[in-house]
Amino acid sequence: MVLSKTLTVAAAGVAGMCAATTVFAAGVAEAQPPLRHIKYTVGASQDIANAEIYYREVDPPNWAEYSHNPYRFTPNVEANLGPGKAWVFETQLADPDQWAMVVVGLPGHTSQPLNEPGFVCEMRVDDVVVSTDAGTKGALCSIRPW
Repeated sequence: MVLSKTLTVAAAGVAGMCAATTVFAAGVAEAQPPLRHIKYTVGASQDIANAEIYYREVDPPNWAEYSHNPYRFTPNVEANLGPGKAWVFETQLADPDQWAMVVVGLPGHTSQPLNEPGFVCEMRVDDVVVSTDAGTKGALCSIRPW
């Protein structure tokens, strides 16, 4: 009888620890915000070779890490753009209001003339257009407050 009571108490203790672990793990998992689908589209009204495109692919862990080295979180590609030749990139971000952005411009020492509007960009969050821009020297699509 004493052994049975001891096993019952021990089993209850183990079950309690498992329940506590499950609640703790669920609390940690719920702390992660849902990822949002981001789609960047960049184009040009005329043929442009080697346009420079910078975009945000992942959420930086915090402002301090981002400001210490923003290019670590901002990949760069060169793309040939023109009518019917858009650059499109899709990713997922937890906080697009803070971090989603795409910017396009001419390479540093290029004097290639552009006609209006030149560059265009569009940014979608969960398939809703949230930002567009156009310009002869570049375009920036972002909804960040800074």
